Parts: sequence; C-alpha cells; structure tokens
Amino acid sequence: MKDFFEKAAMQNHPLRVLQEFLKQEKDNEQAKRYDAMRFVGYVLEIGYDTVTIITSDPFKIAVGGVPRNSLLIMVPANYDTLPAHFTLLRVLEAAPTPLTKEVQQTYFELQKKSMPELDVFTQSELQWGALKSAVLGMFYPHPEKSDAIEFSGDLSNFVSAHKYRVYAPNDELLNLMINSMVPKDNRFLLGELRLTECRLPLPNKPLPKVPVYVSARDFMGTRTAMFGKTRLGKSNVVKLIAQSLIETTKKTKNVGQLIFDINGEYANDNPQDNSFSLRSAYHDRCVVYALTQKPGTQSRPLKLNFYEHPDRSHRVLADLLQAEGRNSIYVKAFLGAEIPSLELLNTIADHGERKRAERRILMYWAVLKKAGFDVNERALSDKLRFDPGYSQNLRSLIWKRQTPPRINSLSSLVEEFDMIAKFIREEPNHVALRSSGSGETLFRPDDQAILNFLNPSAGAGPAMIQRFRIYHDRNAGDFSKEIIKLLDEGFTVILDLSNANPEVMNYFSEELSAAVFVHQVDKFSNNQLENHFIQLYFEEAHNLFPLSGDVTTIYSRLAKEGAKYHIGMVYSTQSPTTINKDLLAQTENFFVAHLASQDDVNMLAKVNIAYESLKYDILQAKTVGYIRMLTRSHRFVVSFQARKFEPPNLNVKGK
Repeated sequence: MKDFFEKAAMQNHPLRVLQEFLKQEKDNEQAKRYDAMRFVGYVLEIGYDTVTIITSDPFKIAVGGVPRNSLLIMVPANYDTLPAHFTLLRVLEAAPTPLTKEVQQTYFELQKKSMPELDVFTQSELQWGALKSAVLGMFYPHPEKSDAIEFSGDLSNFVSAHKYRVYAPNDELLNLMINSMVPKDNRFLLGELRLTECRLPLPNKPLPKVPVYVSARDFMGTRTAMFGKTRLGKSNVVKLIAQSLIETTKKTKNVGQLIFDINGEYANDNPQDNSFSLRSAYHDRCVVYALTQKPGTQSRPLKLNFYEHPDRSHRVLADLLQAEGRNSIYVKAFLGAEIPSLELLNTIADHGERKRAERRILMYWAVLKKAGFDVNERALSDKLRFDPGYSQNLRSLIWKRQTPPRINSLSSLVEEFDMIAKFIREEPNHVALRSSGSGETLFRPDDQAILNFLNPSAGAGPAMIQRFRIYHDRNAGDFSKEIIKLLDEGFTVILDLSNANPEVMNYFSEELSAAVFVHQVDKFSNNQLENHFIQLYFEEAHNLFPLSGDVTTIYSRLAKEGAKYHIGMVYSTQSPTTINKDLLAQTENFFVAHLASQDDVNMLAKVNIAYESLKYDILQAKTVGYIRMLTRSHRFVVSFQARKFEPPNLNVKGK
C-alpha cells in the first residue's frame, strides 16, 4: 500500500523521468541490451567538490561519447529505497587510475615489440580509465511543493564511493536539468543544448536534442553581460533577449526597452537577419529614432532644436569641436562658457541675474543664427523676447550715435551683438560697459567668450559650426520626454546612431540614460514603480564602463543602483578585462562566446567561479552562436547553440 501511494505521488512529479530512466536502465541490463544503456561507470573517489569516475571504452561508446564539459548524473546504487534525487556532475578531464603506471608500462613494452596483436584479456585491461568531474549540485523533490523540484549547489551528504553509479542522462533528463528551474511564465526559446563544439556523432548515437529556455523575467531589473569576439553571434543573442521581452510582455506591456543601435542593425533590415530587423519584425511594438532617415525605415528624427535647448546643444557643439581638435583660445573660451537652459530662467528669483541669463541665451542664439541654423522665429520669440534690453546710452555708443535699430528679429539681434563685440574690443574699459547702479561689468567672461566667437578678430567663428546643422531640426520636439513616454507604454525604442559622430553617439547615450534614471528615481520616490521595468542596451560597453575612471557617471550609477529603480541593462563587449570590475561583480546574467585571451577568461572566472572549468573551452571553441550561459534561473553554466533571430511569423513583415 505504501508503495502504491508513493508511486501515485510521483505520477506527475518532474523527477518521474529519473525513475523511468533508471527503470529502463535496469530492464536493459537484465535483457543484456548493453548498447542501449546510459551507464558510464562507477565512482572511484568522491568528495564535496569533485568525483572521480571509473569507466571503460564500451561504456563511453554506448552513450555516444563523454566529452569534456558534458553533464553526468550520479545516483545511489540503492536508489529505489531513497527519495528520488541525483547529483549533477560536469566532466573536467581524464584522471589517473591506480593502474596508470602499469598501463603505461604495458604500452611501452608493446611498442618495443612493434605492437603485436593484443589478446582479449589485455584489451579488456587497457580499456579502463578514469574521469575527473566537478560536483555542480543536487536535484531533489521540493520539500514544500509536491509537484516541484529543487536544486542545491552543494551536497547534503555522501557515502562510500562503491554505493553510487554514474549515468549519461538522456534527452528527458537533460531537459529536466536545463529547463526545470526556469519559471514557466515569461519563458522563451533561445536555442538547443550543445555540450561540445564538435558535432561528430558516434555511429547510431544521435547527439542530444534538447531545447534551451530562458525566463525573460531574469533580465528585468538585472545586469546582463555579453562577451565574445566580433562576428560570433553577440548581436544575435541580444536580439533574442529583446525579442523575449517583447514576446512575453505582449499583454502586460510592463517592460519598455531602449536600444542604442550604433550599427543600425536593430532598426534597419539587413542581410544577416534575412532582410529583417527587430523593428520590422515588431513594427507595432518598436519605434525608431534616427539621426538620418533611411529609405524603407519609418523613423522619427533624432535631432535637437538647438535654439530651444541651448544648454544641451552647446554641449553637443563642444564635443564636436573638441573632437576636431579646435584649440584656438577664443574657441576654447566659447566651449567653456556656461549656457543656461530656458527652463532654468523660471527658477532665478533675482531680477538682475535672470536678465544676465536671458542675455547669454540671446548671445548663443545669435551665434546659431549667424551660422545658418534654421529657426521658427515666431515660435522662438514666444519663449524669450529677442531684445536684450541694453541701455539707450550703451546702444548709442555702439551704434556710433546713429539711431539704434529696433530689435525684433534674430538678424537684428546678430547685428546688435556684432556691434557690441566690436565696441568691447575697441573700448574694453569704457564706463558704459558697467552697470550704472552696481558698477559691475555688463559682460562677464562667459558673455565675452560668446561674443568673441560671434565676431572674432581672427578666425572663422560661427562658420566652423555650420556643418553641424545636420543635428538640428527647427521642428524637433523634446525627444527625451517622447521616448520616456514610449518606454512607460511598453514600447521598444531603437535609436539608430549608425554613421553618427562618436561624440554625438555619446551625447544621446548619456542624455537618454540620465533621463531614464531620473524618471525611474522619481517614480520610485513616489511609489509608482509597480511592476514596470525599463531595459537599456549598450554595445561596445568598454567605452561607457571603463576599467578605471570616474565612477560617478550616469553609467556607473545605472550599474550600481539601476536594479533598485527597475532599470535593467544588457551590455556587450569583446573583452571582460576592459569593463569596470564593480559592474562585472554586480552582473547577474552572463552570455559568453569565444574569447581569445587568457587574461579575459581568467577575469571571467575570477568574477564568476562557475566559468573556472570552462576556460579552455571558451578559448578554443570559435563556432558562431556557441554560447555558455549563466542566468538567475540557471544555477550552472549551460552551453547551447543560439538559434537565429527571426520574426515570429515570417509571412507577416510590417514596414
């Protein structure tokens, strides 16, 4: 009766596949179907961290081979008297046996005698060997859930070595080990299990065919690293991760994604994705912002209204001019000037200081106008009057006693400041350049720097920024607010930064990352985060998260504090050694393709001990899409072949 109830309890239990597997092994053994058995060997030595296995050639051939890093299970010989459970092992290397020297001596003697044909007894002796394996943990029934399984990264106990048997798991058991810990909600197929790079099967022994799933929940609010040399499938896996979040949040729309697409492959259809892209595959969930609109790709302009955002556009100009090596004194002075934002004006209570801030913005507008930046003057004049309001006395002096013209346009504003710049250069100490009340100079150093750039005594002045007009649009809105709104609504926003100047890329990356961070912090402080997450994607992450340097940047704050504010990150780079150690230490999910440097694999193993035994495999295997994965759900590293990114329905391609 007890046996009946125990069997009934295990009817739908995940570990039922173990019982069926062992029963099949027992039946095969009794029927002497040795070729069908999955038995690998016995235990020679056992410890908490490693297990040495005795095996022989027929055992290894019968299971289709036992390659390095393959997974084995260790089961008590009297398993039918114990609760269903097994220990998971990973094969590390060949191990010496107590007879290793005798075997070597036998081979040595045979070679000296020109390898005569071996007798049956000698062949039987020589085919035995040993394998060293690492203990990954134990699978056993969940103590609190009747239909669930639990995994521990250690052993609760072990007894004498002869009381265990070791097997190569079949596909059902491999599926249990790889996927049973992945929550069924938000599941997504990433590829197929691939234990080795070599795909040569032994005769009549097919390779494992086991799907590998991840939970998109593992990526929400966490840090995910993608390491590997270029052209080995990093971007494809990033697309699969983005796709997993789109697919699994169809109804909830509780994850907004922001992808900084520096190569344009997520926004624009391309041959490596069979003329698809993430945008065309999910045209109803993706919005593209592009610096330069591509034919065939519907996008919104990723441009700035330089007039309406003087502080931000000045930073863009500063980055661009510095990148060109513009080192003239008057240029550097202009780049170093502080330009206030229009929003800041409303926060300045002091009338005099507010007037100074307004005039400085007007000076900057005059520079833009003189450089030919297109503008809607009517709309702009509603934000700030063009007349800087200097005294009649000063204006009479700079206009040489002529009647000063009325300032009602940007052109007249440029004339006004041109005259002022000349006057300051000719009469720097004139009393009219000081306030009649306080005696303070009317034009502070930052003002004079802008005026010198507007009307330089020598040099191109505004002409040198004319070519940067491609980043300006008179009709551009506040793209930061637009994108934040889209992210809150669960859209995937792709910033097409292909062919953009590196300084412009950095500007948009930093600007939007900061906007997302501030937005999420505000929601957190108002208890409005709920179950909504924002996911950021960064490529060439070594440029944003350098090994050393300023740790107070927005990227460092995202790495350290992002999870608290429901901000997840997916970052990719070719070398872990180039990434800030703090970020590496806090990364939860790893996807690793081929790495070429021992320094890189040592760094990886140093950050996460789970990769210690896989270092040589990572160095040697170079197959595209062959990835070693470790996520919050997967407690040990899983090697798999990533499937190719493709739309959910190839017959539906939105444009």
